[in-house]
Amino acid sequence: MFYYLEGKVALLEQNLAVIDVGGVGYSCNTTLNTMSRLRTGEKAKLYTYCNIREDAFDIYGFYDISEKRCFEMLISVSGVGPKAALSILSSSTPEGLAMAVINGDERVLTAAPGIGKRIAQRVILELKDKMSKESAALGAGEGPSVITSAGTAQNDAAAALAVLGFSPAEINAAMRGMDTAGMTTEDIIREVLKNSVKK
Repeated sequence: MFYYLEGKVALLEQNLAVIDVGGVGYSCNTTLNTMSRLRTGEKAKLYTYCNIREDAFDIYGFYDISEKRCFEMLISVSGVGPKAALSILSSSTPEGLAMAVINGDERVLTAAPGIGKRIAQRVILELKDKMSKESAALGAGEGPSVITSAGTAQNDAAAALAVLGFSPAEINAAMRGMDTAGMTTEDIIREVLKNSVKK
């Protein structure tokens, strides 16, 4: 529906930002991470996800595209709704969540208000499954691959980026030419996300 909203920040409340676009105030549910980067009266651009139901039209807004992608991945998990996804992303960064999935670290997820052990396990299980499918697609040669031997920081970063909603082609394009020598998995993820924010 809306890819992004760009305008002046009219109001900030708990997990809610109102963006004035041409005199119309759009109410965007959002994360604490996005809220921390907004200032009332200043211009902002939020990437949006619209959740339309019979009785509601909810807009979710995110400061950068990686957080939006992460939100979409989370709500694709059975039993995880928009409110739970916002809670998870308010207590962890996208790269932190991706690393938690790779490492099977439930504590990162259960640190979010309202997220119990069962939901945390389901998120890790389902996103790991998606991660393995995306890694298989990378290995099968969907476009020229930058991925080399198994178990490297590059491979782990590629798998984590798949969790964040990057396609195999996007992962290859983002990592091609990147000097990853000496970089940790999280460093690589952070660098890719930083470069993708403005796209």
